[in-house]
Amino acid sequence: MKNVIKKLAIAAVAVFALSFTSIDGEKKEINTSESKVEWKGYKVTGFHEGTIAIKSGALEFNGDKLVGGSFVIDMTSLVSTDLEGEYKGKLEGHLKSDDFFGVEKFSTSTLTFKSVSPKGKNTYSVTADLTIKDVTKPVTFDFSVYGTKATASLKIDRTEYNVKYGSASFFDGLKDKAIYDEFDILVDLKF
Repeated sequence: MKNVIKKLAIAAVAVFALSFTSIDGEKKEINTSESKVEWKGYKVTGFHEGTIAIKSGALEFNGDKLVGGSFVIDMTSLVSTDLEGEYKGKLEGHLKSDDFFGVEKFSTSTLTFKSVSPKGKNTYSVTADLTIKDVTKPVTFDFSVYGTKATASLKIDRTEYNVKYGSASFFDGLKDKAIYDEFDILVDLKF
């Protein structure tokens, strides 16, 4: 009888302890072929836009709540979608050159979530470390999750990552050749 009571007591303590132990979150890999990242850069006389591929990435959930995430972006995949022919090739070559992203040396960029706070039913405020050209800076943005899809919109100041070509913040007299410091990233993920 003593052994039965002892075993029941141990089982009760174990159940009690487990009820206060957090369960590790679930990592959901990004479907890189069905996910899309679009960029849009602005200049005095207009804008250029295009896409860039996600090399790998995952979102982390605790139940149905987003708790983390990390992504690797393939900088060599950067393409323009608003131009064709010779001008498309020139723009893509220039963006991949050392004047901009130096993709030969810096072939990937990363985004790693540092904090995730619920903002609404399906929306979170995310602070993440963004690394471009081996420079890491924090960025904050809204991130929405719906089922197996997620979206985000980021505004990034390229000059914080040593991408200063054509910036009126660093070069005088550019006039209509100036390129604005901030560019937009629109993310549509499937996982």
